[in-house]
Amino acid sequence: MKVASKNCLLGLCTLSGTIIGVGLFSLPYITSQVGIWVILAYFLGLGSLAIIIHLLFAEVALKTPDFLRLPGFARFHLGKLAGKVTFLTFTFGMIGAILAYLIIGGQFLTSLLSPVIGYGQNFYTLIYFVIGALVIYSGSRIVAKVEFLGLVLFFFILIFIFLKGMPYFRLVNLTVVSEKKDLFLPYGPILFSLWGTALIPEIEELLGRNKRFLKKIVPFGIIIPIIAYLSFIFLITGITGEGTSKEAITGLRSFLGNGLINFALLFGLLTTFTSYIILSLTVQKVLWYDLKIEKNIAWLITCYLPLFLFFVGFTDLIPVISFVGGVLLGIDGLVILLMYRKVKKKKALFTYPLILIFILGIIYQIIYFVK
Repeated sequence: MKVASKNCLLGLCTLSGTIIGVGLFSLPYITSQVGIWVILAYFLGLGSLAIIIHLLFAEVALKTPDFLRLPGFARFHLGKLAGKVTFLTFTFGMIGAILAYLIIGGQFLTSLLSPVIGYGQNFYTLIYFVIGALVIYSGSRIVAKVEFLGLVLFFFILIFIFLKGMPYFRLVNLTVVSEKKDLFLPYGPILFSLWGTALIPEIEELLGRNKRFLKKIVPFGIIIPIIAYLSFIFLITGITGEGTSKEAITGLRSFLGNGLINFALLFGLLTTFTSYIILSLTVQKVLWYDLKIEKNIAWLITCYLPLFLFFVGFTDLIPVISFVGGVLLGIDGLVILLMYRKVKKKKALFTYPLILIFILGIIYQIIYFVK
């Protein structure tokens, strides 16, 4: 019983701790552009959607052989063509997420160390990359355990920032919006911020003989990040208002001083780095398990492709996570719904409106990205 409880807690921390990643730091800025009421409406709608999709995928996972990831699931349930298409969208979606971690991780490291020892963001992005690549190469189960510490530290820092920033907090800052208000702006980033389906097979394997707990873990694994995100949004945007920076933290410097901001930047590094490692290991396993690519080559592709994309010009966080969330993860959502319909072998009428939401989101996000 103790082993089951421990694995359930570890699974919950892995899911929620990995979901609370790079998307967190884009949300205060997006809130400053559209206002808090729009953000709350998005979280209500997309939060419910995320819980449903993760639960459906958990049910599919329980009826699928172990040691497969989403592309392998799609091939098993929907056929070879679906497996190939899903491999492309899933892999590029995960690569895009890893790229986002490289972008924000490099920014945090630059803000911390550049004032002291110099050099620019490209240099610190390379440092972040090298350390991450070494950890990924060695493999790491300890990262999942660090997620629990990360969650505790996250709420501790929120309380500390709140206590120090309370004199500067203004509710009106939450309702001030940009003159160029874009109501669709939150869709891709929020969907990206709540997406953790890639972790469902990992958690299923982690639970071992206690897989029956998987569907109980999933809702809490989404709800915890939602609480964390909304707390972070209220706190940061309430203090910085229209001056909210794109990565949230550096905009606090003029209010809270360098000491606390550097501490918050260290937290940002921990949050992004653990998720960066876990997602990279997941992509490596997709290439290794599903495509039978040799392990070291899978490692090279996983680590170096995001770095290549960074150096060819994909360096702006919000467009990257908007496209990944709205388009590539939207396609993954469609695949999960189709697999669920195949597994249930019954008329799952409730899936039709969900399919429509993803299709409309994909179309609109592509139009938005092209603009």
